[in-house]
Amino acid sequence: MSSINISDQEFSQFQRFIYEAAGISMASSKKALVSGRLARRLQHCGVNSYGEYFRLLASGQSPLEVQAAVDLLTTNETYFFREQKHFDLLRELALAAARGTQPFRVWSAASSSGEEAYSIAMVLADCLGDKAWEVIGTDISTRMLERARSGHYPMSRTQHLPVSYLKRFCLKGSGAQEDTLLIQRGLRDRVKFLHGNLNARLPHIGEFDVIFLRNVMIYFNGDTKREVVARTVALLKRGGHFLVGHSETLHELTDAVQPVAPSVYRKPQAPGS
Repeated sequence: MSSINISDQEFSQFQRFIYEAAGISMASSKKALVSGRLARRLQHCGVNSYGEYFRLLASGQSPLEVQAAVDLLTTNETYFFREQKHFDLLRELALAAARGTQPFRVWSAASSSGEEAYSIAMVLADCLGDKAWEVIGTDISTRMLERARSGHYPMSRTQHLPVSYLKRFCLKGSGAQEDTLLIQRGLRDRVKFLHGNLNARLPHIGEFDVIFLRNVMIYFNGDTKREVVARTVALLKRGGHFLVGHSETLHELTDAVQPVAPSVYRKPQAPGS
């Protein structure tokens, strides 16, 4: 492990790097985090300072290394069925959709390692069964997307996962895989994970009945928040629901959706209604 120190000037370069790459405003208190997370990359690339590593990233000669740095500097912390009230609402919406004929589509817009997307899929599989439904998860980190696609998690992430869902949708590991679980293939196949940067043009993924954009905006400044919200809300169907983290609000960020409960917003059925 490298023991190279990061200077204030070098840290400011990485603050600018992650802001330009992902729209994330990194506080000065994160200097040790940046140093710790990138130390192995300096060693891997054979460079002798954080400034030299930054120049490598800025040179444009190694896009894979740029992605590696973005992966390491984006925070990923999640677990199954985080904020249960949102999943109670999702169940209500899915049961109502079961009476219709249109596909029910949900987007996990910062899906991290996939627990949120699979939690959504469990609810939809339970309520909609073989009817037409789809879950899409997007994230800026390719490392997290690989983990999400694998569907393999430590049991410690399942504290809030209903026991009935654990038994129905998960395979418990044994032997070398003890204390882990694997999402059953049938459910994994219903969830599509795609690379997507909320601070840039998004992939063509269509419109959604429900969008989860939770615990993400705390990393953005005001202007970036407005841009990200505008970009994601544009993909919400009329009458659809938009969910943010319990400590987040869309107040003064958009009037395209209206609050219906704490951290829950809805797009009007018709413009101006």
